[in-house]
Amino acid sequence: MNRLFSAFALAVFAQGAAADPDPADWDAVLQDARGQTVYWNAWGGSTATNDFIRWAGDQVQQRHGVVVEHVKLSDTADAVSRVLAEKTAGKDAGGAVDLIWINGANFAAMKEAGLLFGPWAENLPNWPLVDIEGKPAVTSDFTVPTEGLESPWAMAQVVFYHDSARLPEPPRSIPALLEWAAAHPGRFTFPQPPDFLGTTFLKQALYGLAEDPALLQTPVEETDYAAVTAPLWAFLDDLTPNLWRRGRAYPQTGPRQLQLMADGEIDLALSFSPGEASTAIANGELPDTVRTFVIDGGTIGNASFVAIPYNATAKAGAMVLADFLLSPEAQARAQDPAVLGYGTVLATNRLDPADRALFDALELGIATLTPVELGPALPEPHPSWAVALEKDWSARFGVAQ
Repeated sequence: MNRLFSAFALAVFAQGAAADPDPADWDAVLQDARGQTVYWNAWGGSTATNDFIRWAGDQVQQRHGVVVEHVKLSDTADAVSRVLAEKTAGKDAGGAVDLIWINGANFAAMKEAGLLFGPWAENLPNWPLVDIEGKPAVTSDFTVPTEGLESPWAMAQVVFYHDSARLPEPPRSIPALLEWAAAHPGRFTFPQPPDFLGTTFLKQALYGLAEDPALLQTPVEETDYAAVTAPLWAFLDDLTPNLWRRGRAYPQTGPRQLQLMADGEIDLALSFSPGEASTAIANGELPDTVRTFVIDGGTIGNASFVAIPYNATAKAGAMVLADFLLSPEAQARAQDPAVLGYGTVLATNRLDPADRALFDALELGIATLTPVELGPALPEPHPSWAVALEKDWSARFGVAQ
């Protein structure tokens, strides 16, 4: 009986050890990861993104024996809610979510609730290649320090894109956008909040209208929210009747904007990927007359991250996948406009010549701005602003879909 109990106890201990690998012992991580299946919960609204995730999964399976299953999300909050439900039910091991594409309010909520495994990110073998100095967003997610609880894998910055055949000179400020929309009703729209891109438009507009944009870096409850946002709601009161379908309907996602532009229904849209328009042109989704621009004063930039829930089943496999996403090979592929057009999180000047050549060989694409043209990125507001703006916008302008 004692021998049986001891064997059982050792088995339980072994499972627990496998579930909580030490990222500092990478050889052990690789060993534990082999044979695991990683359920990567990630946005599934883009064919190009889905294809990249499939490619990354194929690579880690071939190299490390890790299977990747893409759990396609329409809203990252769905994965967060699942982990929270498991914790509430006392399921502290064997969770259904192994890796989440995450940032902003969702990361802040998981960190606050103790739903994340780690720290682990800064022990990844490819971490020394990350451009911590040049891209501070890789260690501070919407003003919240990451503290090794998530690993960056892509840089993003808001851009606008327009069909130059129909709109040769686009508006280059938020007030100018309102003036242009009034003169060209129905030719602009944005995804419906709480879609992340729609919420980003609200934040970008607030940056361009607020008397003191620096207040966006502090929690909402520490500001006079009504006073700070009053110019935004006045702007939207005037803009909404001049949106596509008079603001009575909105595209549900960013890719839906591409369809509207390709169909000639709108002339102006926004993206969080500076290379998205070039990628869409290369894929035949947009005409080659589409071009990208940024508005005066700068646009919001951030990093996309992956995080591991505290009760993930395949923590080792998840770390192996996260490390591969930081590899020069994966980063260069993601930056290729023919694939994704995302910005890299790496310091390319620290790469060896062969890896740096992967980036040097990339063609940005006819619609993609150079880094100089793109300009410096504005920091993301504190996560509480997204929550407050989404709630307020829905009460004022939300429509049923």
